[in-house]
Amino acid sequence: MKTIIRFFALTLAAVVALTSASQRLAVLSDIHVTPGNANDSALRVAVAEINASDVAAVIVSGDLTNEGSDVQLANVKQILDGLTKPCYVIPGNHENNWSQSACQTFSRLWGEDRFCFMVDSLLVVATNCGPCMKMGDGHCNPNDLTWIGRTLREKAKPGVRVLSVNHYPLKDDMDNYIDYLNVLRDFPVVAHLHGHYHKWMQYKADNGLECLGVRALDMRDGKHGYTLLEVSADSVKAWNKPIGLSPELVYSFAVSPTPLPEMSRLINNDAVDNPLFVVERVASEADAGDFGASIFTRVGCGSGRTLFYGTSKGEVVARNAERELWRRNFDCGMLFSRPAVSGKYLVVPTGDNRLLMLDWRDGDVLAPAIDMGGPVVADGVVAKGVLYQGGFKCFTAVDVKKQRVLWRYDNIGNYCQGAPVVDGDDVIFGAWDGYLRCLDRKTGRLKWQWDNGKPDQHLLSPGNVVPAVTRDRVIIVAPDRRTTCIDRKTGRELWRHYDKELKVRESLGLSEDKKTVYAKTMDGTVVAFDATANEYRQLWSTDVGFGYEHAPCVLLEHNGLVYTGSRRGVVAVLDARTGRMLFRRQLGYSEVNGFELDSRGDVVLSLIEGTVYRISTHR
Repeated sequence: MKTIIRFFALTLAAVVALTSASQRLAVLSDIHVTPGNANDSALRVAVAEINASDVAAVIVSGDLTNEGSDVQLANVKQILDGLTKPCYVIPGNHENNWSQSACQTFSRLWGEDRFCFMVDSLLVVATNCGPCMKMGDGHCNPNDLTWIGRTLREKAKPGVRVLSVNHYPLKDDMDNYIDYLNVLRDFPVVAHLHGHYHKWMQYKADNGLECLGVRALDMRDGKHGYTLLEVSADSVKAWNKPIGLSPELVYSFAVSPTPLPEMSRLINNDAVDNPLFVVERVASEADAGDFGASIFTRVGCGSGRTLFYGTSKGEVVARNAERELWRRNFDCGMLFSRPAVSGKYLVVPTGDNRLLMLDWRDGDVLAPAIDMGGPVVADGVVAKGVLYQGGFKCFTAVDVKKQRVLWRYDNIGNYCQGAPVVDGDDVIFGAWDGYLRCLDRKTGRLKWQWDNGKPDQHLLSPGNVVPAVTRDRVIIVAPDRRTTCIDRKTGRELWRHYDKELKVRESLGLSEDKKTVYAKTMDGTVVAFDATANEYRQLWSTDVGFGYEHAPCVLLEHNGLVYTGSRRGVVAVLDARTGRMLFRRQLGYSEVNGFELDSRGDVVLSLIEGTVYRISTHR
């Protein structure tokens, strides 16, 4: 602690010795540009105005687009290339959550999804904070936290002040904000700057760090604009700068970069324990050093209780109940799709357009990778040796043993994300182009497609839901907060339900007898309804204590129990017949990716923070 105090004393002394010159920056945040919309025009005017100003650099702190599409990103890049000032850009949740390229196009256009630069004595450090291909909270990947710490140790010398930037506030909106604060705590950080909320905010983080939320390009007040920021030796000032009007001072606070306390993460102990449930932590990527890795994939299950998952470092990992069996890195970027087992093959879809064919026993490559024609982020399903896999603007059936594409359906307007349902002669899946489709399993021929009446509004699509499929019906939930029942043979809509008190989103499950559908609502309630009725008929609802919810975690029913998971690592188990909650426990602080059954019938799950758990029941 004495060393830290001496460091800060030297820093403050050096800062005081500097001239009174201040560093002036322009900040664009939450610009949400779609080609031809009002924000497109406003951004072009803002660029011209900033070019004529005296700012030293421009920061763009995320949410550049509405849908994160490649076309929208290229359009924004073209506009921002008109800046004559140095420009530094990071993505926001709209670029990460709905990325057509598995989060790769942003880095191709801007070089990286993080940056650091210096203006005189001010060091600005920023990084991406997800959520990567997940409807969830912000999440800073461990390798990015490692990079922040390394960068500050190298560059934050005495006399240098630090401005931290990302898209998210350093509080509950980011699941691992405590780790972020602890990385910053030993350095002279004058403030943390962010967007996301589309409103002005000034507050202190849990450890006392000054935080500033800045305006969006469009504040819905008829005045587009941006933020002017001035950091001097003794203060930080933020001005609202409406385009074409004079700046207005919004916030001013004193600079006092002093050592901040180390924060501890608190786990909610409001558990519902039950001796019938035994929870075992099987793996933790956090133990791998350098903050470890995140896990964005569900867990694949093989024989002998073998488990497979992918990491944010591009590694494929195999484990059994006792130990890690192997780990391979295929230089494919972050992995988002669940590895699938078929015979001796482990099939791993990647975001760099490949389908890897590995030996599940040792991770060796058994055959050349199959080119999928675009990034793959969806979970595939293997049935009778054939992998049915959603991709970018296509859906593909692959004979795994022969590594041969059997058919490919190409008439999709965007990418697939949720796993398909393969049943009888049908393959049923959704995509982020507004449609739910049913293809012929043998030929790939389109049997029918359904849309919600607004297929042009892609963010309302059934793009990341696993449909509940019965003998004659298909039931889905989607971001439009509706439950829809569709005739399986014709694709005709049978009924559609909306409940303003119980808003569904993308989290759905089906009972083993296919008579009951389970959905998790956006207020943390689980509802069960009749899959056979001619209209929406609720059977029960249970508040499982999750609070606000948006994690697209598939619900699982097994042996009369319903498993559900939250955006904050809480798992709850309910009685399938009555809805009575039997068990609830917080296993971590980040989103539950989903549930699977291992070869013994136990439930396994992964959390984004990099952990894998097994839940055994004794009934």
